[in-house]
Amino acid sequence: MKYIAVTDRKLSGRPLPRQLRRILELPGQEETEGLPRPDLVILREKDLSEDAYGELARQVLAVCREKGVPCALHSHVETAKELHCPRLHCPLPVWERAGKDWKPELLGISVHSLEEAVLAERLGAGYLTAGHIFATDCKKGLPPRGLSFLREIASAVRIPVYGIGGMDRSKEKEVEETGAAGICIMSGYMRL
Repeated sequence: MKYIAVTDRKLSGRPLPRQLRRILELPGQEETEGLPRPDLVILREKDLSEDAYGELARQVLAVCREKGVPCALHSHVETAKELHCPRLHCPLPVWERAGKDWKPELLGISVHSLEEAVLAERLGAGYLTAGHIFATDCKKGLPPRGLSFLREIASAVRIPVYGIGGMDRSKEKEVEETGAAGICIMSGYMRL
């Protein structure tokens, strides 16, 4: 089971680079029953301008490189190109609008339906995040899609699928039983 840390600097009591340093120094899965060191960081921060996101991305990429954990930039295609970041994550509509003159080495796409999952794989996604699976503060008022949705997505594509939304380590076994490759956690990592 793999873990992806999704950032939201507003949930942390520390500057994001410092919070990430703390997260990336966690023990591995075999060494802890708490949250383990993530296998990937997605720098989300959707409210930032391109310039502000780029400045934060430089700092975050440096921390991730130092700690040996890969980082995917989120939705800012031009920033990823400019910073030579080989990993990008974005919602399907963002990737569909992006110029296809550049493709990251690893492309992750957020999906919310079976049709989106199939299309994302066809468009070259290397992995998918599917959600939201459980109730979460990030999607207040929206009913979760549940484990059956995650199972449907994981069985429909040949690439790894990660559940997102209301995830914590206690959900690991349920998620694994769907055939998903892992889970994405925001609040748990950001409030650590």
